[in-house]
Amino acid sequence: MSDFAAVILAAGKGTRMKSDLPKVMHQIAGKTLIDHVLGRVGELGLVDVITVVGHGREIVEEHLKDRGRLVVQDKQLGTGHAIMQVLPLLSDQQEIIVLSGDQPLFKLETLQALLRTHITGNAAATVLSAVMDNPYGYGRILKKDGQFNGIVEEKDASEEQRALHEVNTGTYCFQVEALREALQTITPKNIQGEYYLTDVFAIMQQKGQVIETCCTVDQTESLGINNRIQLAQAEEIYYQRIKEYWMNEGVTMVNPASIFIDAEVELSQDILIHPFTILKGKTKIRKGSVIGPYTTIDSCVCGSECRIESSTAKGAVIGDKCVIGPYAYLRPGTVLDDMVKIGDFVEIKNSTIANGSKIPHLSYIGDSDIGENVNIGAGTITCNYDGFVKSRTEIGDGAFIGSNTNFVAPVKVGKETVIGAGSTITKDVPDKALALERSTQNIIINWRSAKDK
Repeated sequence: MSDFAAVILAAGKGTRMKSDLPKVMHQIAGKTLIDHVLGRVGELGLVDVITVVGHGREIVEEHLKDRGRLVVQDKQLGTGHAIMQVLPLLSDQQEIIVLSGDQPLFKLETLQALLRTHITGNAAATVLSAVMDNPYGYGRILKKDGQFNGIVEEKDASEEQRALHEVNTGTYCFQVEALREALQTITPKNIQGEYYLTDVFAIMQQKGQVIETCCTVDQTESLGINNRIQLAQAEEIYYQRIKEYWMNEGVTMVNPASIFIDAEVELSQDILIHPFTILKGKTKIRKGSVIGPYTTIDSCVCGSECRIESSTAKGAVIGDKCVIGPYAYLRPGTVLDDMVKIGDFVEIKNSTIANGSKIPHLSYIGDSDIGENVNIGAGTITCNYDGFVKSRTEIGDGAFIGSNTNFVAPVKVGKETVIGAGSTITKDVPDKALALERSTQNIIINWRSAKDK
């Protein structure tokens, strides 16, 4: 499809969103609306992508840099006017697909069918339509003897026309030469004072040019986002699609309605996901892991056969057969090797934990490197920040750390070392040593009686 270009309309203000953020920059399932549309264009194999920007264009331009060409529509004078800004970049020999940046739900198969219909019909234009249960507010597709015969907007439709259920989705294919000629003829003589792209169809018909229609199988695909309610509706539909896809790929979900999986998450077969689990960002989870309940994993890589329960992880790398939780918190920079246990109320930040080590409960490990088969007692803290600099703690293989130990970084503890419970370690400890740091225990007899006199 080297002669096909994609034109994405993303200049609208989106007033009904009531937001300082451009409408196409709002998100569903962890991706912006415009990214969903661009993703489909990429799957179609279209290389020449032109996005029309306008309101909030600095934000959109920054987001889209190096992702196709950008055209500015300084004044939003309608969809026809938007396409007029694009035409100087196109040759008459090209054909284009026109998509809206606020319609993220079109499936690849639907857009492929639209292109096929356009190409095989040798059409000047092809309209993507949908059959809606409730077509209120949509322009109706008029047909005569089964062929396209125009589009009538809701406000202009007769009672008979309003009874039609096939509607215009606002997605089209055009031969550029035919489109260029038709756009030269349209005028902004309407209440909005705008150039409507749909006006070109009547002009093409008058010239006897072929106009085809291609109807979607799923009416929800055509949902556009104009307000926060529609944004939520679209996200719910998208989440359902994602869950159905992964269940078909061999993932088991207990009460799927309570589970949320973002668009870029990757899962393997035989994963079990319990209720109230949220998988976000570019998270990857490998075969046989059990996730949840009440777990949030954001942009993490998780190995096979892990168990993560009632915990939060963000920007972490988790090896195979790790056990995490309940109520653990893995922060960015956390790297767990295989068979690591992170227990209840343990927080890990910017640290590596080697094979077989255990941090069972009530500890904070930050900016640290923990060796293999280390046991960290309850209440252990790495004191990594002195108010000015963050320093690292290193603990060697096989070390045993007693409960309520404080490591004042920077500090190194050798292999197979034992740290007595309640110690505050401020100096390096060599291999196979025992380190204790406690003040002398003083006992005052009859303290209560003496105090009460």
